[in-house]
Amino acid sequence: MGLPSGQELREVAHVVALPLVTRFRGIDVREAVLLRGPSGWTEFAPFVGYDDTEASTWLAAAIDYGWGVEPSLVRDVIPVNATLPAVDPSEIAGVLDRFGATRTVKVKVAERGQTLADDVARVRAVRERLGPAGRIRVDANGGWNVDEAEHAAHALAPYDLEYLEQPGAWVPELAEGRARLRVWLLPIAADESVRKAADPLAVVAAGAADLLVVKAAPLGGIAAALRIVAASGLPAVVSSALDTSVGLAMGARLAAALPELDYDCGLGTAALLAADVTPHPLVPREGRIPVERVDADPDLLDRWAAPTERRDWWLARVERCLDHLADLAAS
Repeated sequence: MGLPSGQELREVAHVVALPLVTRFRGIDVREAVLLRGPSGWTEFAPFVGYDDTEASTWLAAAIDYGWGVEPSLVRDVIPVNATLPAVDPSEIAGVLDRFGATRTVKVKVAERGQTLADDVARVRAVRERLGPAGRIRVDANGGWNVDEAEHAAHALAPYDLEYLEQPGAWVPELAEGRARLRVWLLPIAADESVRKAADPLAVVAAGAADLLVVKAAPLGGIAAALRIVAASGLPAVVSSALDTSVGLAMGARLAAALPELDYDCGLGTAALLAADVTPHPLVPREGRIPVERVDADPDLLDRWAAPTERRDWWLARVERCLDHLADLAAS
């Protein structure tokens, strides 16, 4: 598949700024570029702090989804978890109510400026809400060192964790932490060590993870993510990056194409958006979302259009990333 031209992308691009229900990853507004390709609507939304090299992979995924060939699918609905930002326990009910009746909650921990006691209080409140049959996974986003991760695992043990996601920032830290926790049978999931790594399989070679968290956009698209999962030999959880429903639909297609899907997926985050680009967002219903293309609504694209200076910033970013992809294709 060849790359569309910069002019073609500009002609079909809509830049939006969507308010969030609660602050998440340090932001209150999620910006994204929506693109209308021959295969349907697609999305380019790498976080603002990512450099052009990393962001180019997200553009490759957007082009693949909007201009490429559909994968073969083996399921038409995807079980999803609720995602809980690092909020005060008093806010938990209001956030989780937006996800509906999900059996699994991913709890964000190791937030800068907070303490382990804050994390424990948040996880305790979620366990009280879910009851003993509910599933809780925690995500540190690489925020602990090995000793801190081991101490946190001890403190959170009474709440019966499903797995611990990215407790350390680096593969050697994950490997050592996994070795320390092996006797507990607490699985370690790798996220950043897959999607932000030059070699996404290094974490597997190091024996540093029990499962992979994969996201279509930062891995370069559905086909690229499927190859990584297949080569890893590990179970995978498909997750999102605070996408609009268009981006979540791409993630759902990745999940639908995996031969095995043993875990609920992090694809319910439309519930964290106070606005979306479709009047029928992919908010979880009975703990699931459908596998379907999502069309962006023209009125909502206009309603949530980003200010001119932000639109120009994003379109310039698209141009730079496209140039980077062209250089890679030519090399």
